[in-house]
Amino acid sequence: MSARTYVALGDSLTAGVGDPVDGAWRGWAALLAAGIGPPERPVDFHNLAVNGARTWDVLHRQTPEALALRPGLVSVVVGVNDTLRHTFDLHAVAARLDEVYGTLTGRGAALLTACLPDPGAMLGLPGALGRPLARRQRAVNAVVHALSERHGALHLHAADEEWVADRTLWSADRLHPGERGHRVFAARCHALLAAEGLAVGPPPGREPELPPPTRSASLWWLATAGTGWVARRCTDLLPQLLALAAKEVQHGLCGTSGGLDVRAARSVAAALTGLTVAESRPEAA
Repeated sequence: MSARTYVALGDSLTAGVGDPVDGAWRGWAALLAAGIGPPERPVDFHNLAVNGARTWDVLHRQTPEALALRPGLVSVVVGVNDTLRHTFDLHAVAARLDEVYGTLTGRGAALLTACLPDPGAMLGLPGALGRPLARRQRAVNAVVHALSERHGALHLHAADEEWVADRTLWSADRLHPGERGHRVFAARCHALLAAEGLAVGPPPGREPELPPPTRSASLWWLATAGTGWVARRCTDLLPQLLALAAKEVQHGLCGTSGGLDVRAARSVAAALTGLTVAESRPEAA
């Protein structure tokens, strides 16, 4: 299979936030696309990712657009924004991703996926606030792992400790990669594709070509766009997150915190089992 047409689906990570070039966002998907085809025949690249997108948006808006382009390769990296909403529903996330993956691979496209660090760790939230978000992201990652294997996707593990610990990979907002982070992400994806013969061009360089934003520019971003981002997320998530944090404290005092992790693991298993049961029913066919 060739990847003559590459379509990228997802949220702000894939849209390129954190990697500004000539007044626009570039990002890992564009860097990857440049190294998929040979220099004399570059891949036809389309980035359909949108800031703030959730699994619902990828399923109902981005996937139909992608299918119309008849891609040989599609990347789907999404899920963090689902965890940052008070409406978070792991069963719904699993069902949407299963449909997206199945639809794309069913049309013959090679599929590239990734799991991601939890946003609470990236923001440095205190334990009681950060743990519920970490538990949600681990659950989404577990679903992505299982469904990626089920649908034969090439999967990048980008939730390991080095991604969180290496601050040189991240931009001022602490949620999106900077240029170096986007380059490392792209290079790791390129290695996965090259091993399967889906990338024959040169891999993206891992070191930045542009100087990092100045401290004043970073502070300005945090005071303007960054403040707006926090305000929007707080309005939507904060009341529920405070309730979840109170539950964390209560379980910690009672010595039953492990039960929350067990409950989350059961939720992952139930979400995946539910997909299997639904497909086994006659009406699902």
